[in-house]
Parts: sequence; structure tokens; C-alpha cells
Amino acid sequence: MISKLDINCDLGEFYGMYDERRDSKIMPFISSCNIACGFHSGDPVAIHKTIRLALEHEVAIGAHPSYPDLQGFGRRVMNLSTDELEACVLYQVSALKGMTESLGGCLHHVKPHGALYNHAAKNEETAMGIVKAVVQIKEDMLLYAPAHSILSEVAQDAGLRVCNEVFADRRYENDMSLRSRKLEGAVLHQEEEVIGQIAGFLKGEVVTYEGLDLPIKADTVCLHSDTEGAEELAVAIHKFLEKQNVEIVAC
Repeated sequence: MISKLDINCDLGEFYGMYDERRDSKIMPFISSCNIACGFHSGDPVAIHKTIRLALEHEVAIGAHPSYPDLQGFGRRVMNLSTDELEACVLYQVSALKGMTESLGGCLHHVKPHGALYNHAAKNEETAMGIVKAVVQIKEDMLLYAPAHSILSEVAQDAGLRVCNEVFADRRYENDMSLRSRKLEGAVLHQEEEVIGQIAGFLKGEVVTYEGLDLPIKADTVCLHSDTEGAEELAVAIHKFLEKQNVEIVAC
């Protein structure tokens, strides 16, 4: 049974119409956040305000780099070379790190977004592009990634520390990949389903979409801020973990 767990959330995902209300309701109930760096969402004002909000609530700050895909919200795989991807990630994480430090904070981790995250989990060239960029920023930076994924293995081989991530509001396939958002049942909206999945994580297991009960390793659990009812789910997750005497702390 897990005794401590990080709750992370993707925040600052606004572009041109920043609205702090959603993020401000979630922030008190998480221990780390992943701030959009501008390539899938997150303009400079949104980034600045989200960093300040995280510092106010003492939430660990992470960079959330993406493919350069504003139109698709970073949820489409793009055909970039390893060098191109390295430059894209280096640009985004460096900007987030610099803004965080200018406001008196420090960058805690990096977590790729959307299609970049999922593709890097199974594609070595994509994983290499991400890792090469992150290592240049900090040789022992913390990277959020799925346990036993290609991204995790490449990162650890390069000397990065890895925080094993699971997802509260996403259904898993039998190969342990996240079920595509294009398919039915990919996103969990109901509190009962989300809490049930987290209860499994605490025991080191997850039930897939097809009903298989498989082992899983969890250091941090992600809740997406754009999931329907995310504000209420953040509160419910926090309360559930407290009732289970699980310490909620950043990786």
C-alpha cells in the first residue's frame, strides 16, 4: 500500500483569455503542477499568473512542453526530427524555468504534454529529443513519465530522475497505454470511477478498459484541469487520500 503520493495537474492552459478561477480552485488540493509553455496553450500572461498562483500555494512547479500545435492543443503527433524536437523542448522549458526563477521560485520537474508524452513513451527518437533538451537545462532534473516506458528508460540512462506517473481521469488499454480520447470511455468524469481507479493505484494495480487487472507503479497521479468537473474531482481526490492516511507531497 502506497504511503505517500503526489497529486499533479496540468494548469495555465489558456491562450489570450486567461481565467484564474478554474486553476485557483484546483491549486489548493494538489502538490505539483505542470504549466503550459506556449506551444499547445499558455500565453505569457497565463504562464506568469499561474507561476505566481503556484508559489502562493507552495505547489511544486513543472514545465509542460508540447509539440508546436496550438490548433490541435498538442494532441497530434508531429513529424519532427530529434534535433527539431530537442530545440522545441529546450526553448519551452528554458522559458518556464527563467520566468519561475524571476518570481522567486525554482523549476521542480518537466512533464511532456499530450501527444508528445504518449509518443515518447513508446518511441525512442522522440524520447531522446526530450531528454537531450532536459539534460542541458539540469543534468539531474526530475521527469514525469509512465513507469517502464521508453521515455522513462531513456531518461534514467541519461541521469535524469523519474517520477512514475499515473492518471486519475484516463482509462488504460491492455498494453498500459492511455485509451485514445477519440474512443468511447477514454476519459473518466464520475467521482466514483476516479476514486475507484486511485484506490487501485494505492494497491499497485489498475483495471483496463477491457477489464484486465494489471500491475502499475505510481509516484504521482495526474488530474487534467480540462476534465469535466476537475475542480470537484481535485477536492474529492485530496479528501480520499487523506482518509487513507496517504501523505500528499510532491515527488
